[in-house]
Amino acid sequence: MAVKGKTGILLVNLGTPDAPTRKAVYRYLKQFLADPRVIDVGFVRNLIIPPYLPFRAVEASKGYQQLWMEEGSPLKVYGYRLAEGVQKLLGDDYAVELAMRYQNPSITDAIDTLMKQDIERLVVLPLFPQYASASTGSVQEEVMRVLSKNWYIPECKIIDSFYDYKPMIEIFAERARSKYDIEGYDHILFSYHGLPERHILKGDTCNHCMKDGCCDTVSSKNKLCYKAHCNATTRAIVEELGIPKENYTICYQSRLGRDPWIQPYTSDIIEEQAAKGAKRMLVFCPAFVSDCLETTVEVTDEYQELFEEKGGHTLDLVESLNDHPKWIEAVKDLLLENV
Repeated sequence: MAVKGKTGILLVNLGTPDAPTRKAVYRYLKQFLADPRVIDVGFVRNLIIPPYLPFRAVEASKGYQQLWMEEGSPLKVYGYRLAEGVQKLLGDDYAVELAMRYQNPSITDAIDTLMKQDIERLVVLPLFPQYASASTGSVQEEVMRVLSKNWYIPECKIIDSFYDYKPMIEIFAERARSKYDIEGYDHILFSYHGLPERHILKGDTCNHCMKDGCCDTVSSKNKLCYKAHCNATTRAIVEELGIPKENYTICYQSRLGRDPWIQPYTSDIIEEQAAKGAKRMLVFCPAFVSDCLETTVEVTDEYQELFEEKGGHTLDLVESLNDHPKWIEAVKDLLLENV
């Protein structure tokens, strides 16, 4: 009779400093920006980033001090709560671990912990709804690198995206409905983390990307296109909420450097809407399943300040999924679909 082993579950988010200090932020940024899938231009990664890092670490540490919770970084706090909740729902036939692509808990340590439990298969869920080589792709590469060091390699499934996963869409919609009068806003932004245009083009094998309408739908030609995934996520949320097309804009935040990134930029749309007389705007950030620097500080602090400077008044943020009980249940179901 065959002996049935456990199924290992690895939940992976991007990463966070161990503390909101300059030194800890420096260590995090150094590892993050050294990843060739993040900064894919060698001379930028090797010559420009190193002298830039100390200054960026000082500024970023101020942001982390603003968002830091009593238990630690929100990304890690909510990540552990998610892992613990999923473990309870799945039971003893599963072993669930949280990892960060950069810093701690590391993918190496999490996989070592799972391997010591004699797992016979591994399901990896990068916690990025939309696929990008700089996020999901980097997790895939690191998981395979770590697994390759083992003599025994378990069956492995890596979930590449879940951009239109209905339970996730419903929770984002419920977050907005329960707290905000959606029809009372002058405009709604769906703000996603930005990417350099070259990242999109490098993944194009069909001469399809960056042309009119190329990202309007997800097809066999762009099935792992980040921008197409962002569009699909937005369509699903606005359909769930019944938001008219003229009342929202898809845009991109958090750009770095001078090269063109995918547009429109969130900051530009905020300025444009303020110039049109908008006083109240609502922002969704559906690329982030946990609140973090990009949501708590960049949107609610920096973009709020920009909006006010340009004549606006209120810029509200729809809370991320964090440790919502329905999100924990949704992750459990998504994992079971992929076992």
